Amino acid sequence: MAAIQSLKNIQLDALRETANIGAGHAATALSQMTGSTIMIKVPAISVASVEELPAQFAPDEEPVAAVLMHMLGDLTGRTLLVFPKPTVLRLAELMLRRPIGSSVAFSELETSAIKETGNILSGAYMNALSDFLGMLLLPSPPTLVVDMSVAVLTSAFGEFSADPDAILCVESEFVVRDNDQTLRGFFLLLPDPASLQVLLRALRLA
Repeated sequence: MAAIQSLKNIQLDALRETANIGAGHAATALSQMTGSTIMIKVPAISVASVEELPAQFAPDEEPVAAVLMHMLGDLTGRTLLVFPKPTVLRLAELMLRRPIGSSVAFSELETSAIKETGNILSGAYMNALSDFLGMLLLPSPPTLVVDMSVAVLTSAFGEFSADPDAILCVESEFVVRDNDQTLRGFFLLLPDPASLQVLLRALRLA
C-alpha cells in the first residue's frame, strides 16, 4: 500500500495552498461572527504519526481541546481540530464577544462556541480540498473532547482502522488584528485506507 509519506514537497505545497484558501474563507466567516479582524495562516503542513503529534500540541501536563468530525462523501475518514486549552478558551471569548480572560472553564456556551469554530474551520478546509480534488467531502456534526493530547488522539484515532502513521497535519495560526494576538491550532486529517489510496492517486495527478 502506498504511504502518504511518499508525497513529494510539491504535492504538500499544493495542499498547503489549498489549506490557505480554506483558511481565508474561515477567517472571513469568523471575523463576521466575532466582530474582530481575524486572519488565518497555514505556515506548515506535514505528515505525522500518532506518536509524533502530542509534543506539537501542548506540554505533557496541559490539556487540549479537540473538535472531532467524521468526513463523509467521496472520501471518508476523521478530522480533528486541536488547540491548547488556553487558546481554545480565547477563541471562545472571541466567538462570544467577551473580554480576554473571562472564560476559564468549558460551560455550555463555551462548548457551543468552540464546536462552531471547529465547524467553520474544518468545513472550510474540507470545502477547499473538495474543490482542489474535484470530490464531494461532507463534515459530520462536531464533537468536543477535552483531555491530555495523547488521550484525545487515542480516543479519536485509536480504534480507527487506518494507518496511524498517515495523519495529515495542517498547522493553523489565527492572528487577531485588534490586539496582535496569535493563536495556534492543528487540523488533522486521517482518511480511511480506501480513501487514502484515492487521495494519493488524486494528489499525484494534481
